[in-house]
Amino acid sequence: MLGLPSLAHAHIGVGHASGLLHGMAHPVSGLDHLCAMVAVGLWAAQCGGRTLWLVPLAFVSVMTVGGMLGAAGMPLPLVEQGIAASLLVLGLLMAAAVRLPLAASVGLVGLFALFHGHAHGTEMPDTASGLAYGLGFVIVTISLHLLGMGAGVLVQKWGSARLLRFAGGAVTVCGVYLCLQFLT
Repeated sequence: MLGLPSLAHAHIGVGHASGLLHGMAHPVSGLDHLCAMVAVGLWAAQCGGRTLWLVPLAFVSVMTVGGMLGAAGMPLPLVEQGIAASLLVLGLLMAAAVRLPLAASVGLVGLFALFHGHAHGTEMPDTASGLAYGLGFVIVTISLHLLGMGAGVLVQKWGSARLLRFAGGAVTVCGVYLCLQFLT
């Protein structure tokens, strides 16, 4: 039990704990969400200035709205394609070190966040508390953004900003892979 503490959790899948734990697991359970959340933080750090905080804040805010829409059963077309596009576009922006105007950056990540949030909301287990589930995916999303932001700031501080461009290339490859999944 000491080696596998997750086995000690009692009644996983029941009540508020189920909602929180499921919500926390969702952003890290797939490469698509994981890469996108970290990429938002990396790109924000790469852009710097007010973008560093406003872009991740916009993502979390709009993702929360998207999660509520998904949980309420509101349809949103092309969610999976929007998620794949988010990786492709964020990766390309990072790889090319593109700095968009702040309003355009916020709008773009907001659009992507709507798709990610909707996916989180629609995949909420029926037995989960919506508030706890939402809190879980918001906490983990903020954590992944902070991870990306911190890594991006440190990499640039150490004079290796080129590493962010390589990371953008890796995110782009993930986006291409997801886009190819829709063709097969």
